Amino acid sequence: MFLMTRALLPLLQQGQERLVERYQGRRAKLVARDGNEIDTMFMDRRQHPGSQGRGLRLVICCEGNAGFYEMGCLSAPLEAGYSVLGWNHPGFGGSTGEPFPQHDANAMDVVIKYALHRLRFPPAHVVIYGWSIGGFTATWATMSYPELGALVLDATFDDLVPLALKVMPQSWKGLVVRTVREHFNLNVAEQLCSYPGPVLLLRRTLDDVVSTSGHLRPLPFGDVEGNRGNELLLRLLQHRYPAVMAREGHAIVTRWLRAGSLAQEAAFYARYHVNDNWCLALLRSYRAHCEDKQEDEEVWGPHGLTFPWRVGQGLSSRRRRQLALFLARKHLKNVEATHCSPLEPEDFQLPWRL
Repeated sequence: MFLMTRALLPLLQQGQERLVERYQGRRAKLVARDGNEIDTMFMDRRQHPGSQGRGLRLVICCEGNAGFYEMGCLSAPLEAGYSVLGWNHPGFGGSTGEPFPQHDANAMDVVIKYALHRLRFPPAHVVIYGWSIGGFTATWATMSYPELGALVLDATFDDLVPLALKVMPQSWKGLVVRTVREHFNLNVAEQLCSYPGPVLLLRRTLDDVVSTSGHLRPLPFGDVEGNRGNELLLRLLQHRYPAVMAREGHAIVTRWLRAGSLAQEAAFYARYHVNDNWCLALLRSYRAHCEDKQEDEEVWGPHGLTFPWRVGQGLSSRRRRQLALFLARKHLKNVEATHCSPLEPEDFQLPWRL
């Protein structure tokens, strides 16, 4: 990390200068509970929030492997008009320490506290954005602070083990699994299911980094079947809507995930005659019914009725398929890009809310 930072130092300095001069960025060092100093940069848009009020929301960006806030994923929400807080992993750029999972979680913890208590953003106005391996710290943040407003995961994965096995000899499987579980247990899907708020998954259709399909390079038409973001969506929907995702629901979403382009996705959606208005009405009716009954076993949290929901019980197979497709499309958006391509500002969007 020392050698890489030294090699990239001119680019990192240029990136800092750009953020300070163009966006009036404010740099700060935060001390995590383990003593590591975490380098951050804050761009405040609250005084000029724009016509849609985007600047009133803070997007905290969690960089990927070998990513730095000076030249990382914060450019998309920043150019889209949001207030943005970037930070570097321990050992990256101006941050001290080593980027092991617990150190990363400690860094994320102090960044959240800084946003809430020093920068004074209301929790509901804080959006966590994680790119690639940054999905681990992003989901840790929303799991630990469930009152945060929203979560956006871009080109991330459900679990590190399948990706590690992809690049290691088959005979080493036991060693690989044990090593990952004991030292680098990036259990993104498990943490994701602990967050009750709005979630959006961005799946890059030309992504070969988080794919286990075995292709050595991205295919021009999009190779999406092996993308681990698929498993992330399935795990999320199965946790939140178990009755909808039983049998036909799970099968139809799995087939929908094979669509490698927006045209294929729209055609598949239309084939099953999904009525968005009917789906919305059913979900709202279920929520209102639970609010009226105020049943003791129902749990209420910062985002209202918490998951799992029992909606979908008693639906026909056709209706269950339609509702499953509707929910899948609301929680996952396809972006035609490779893993490391900068996200376009128009592709950064906040999750769907019922």
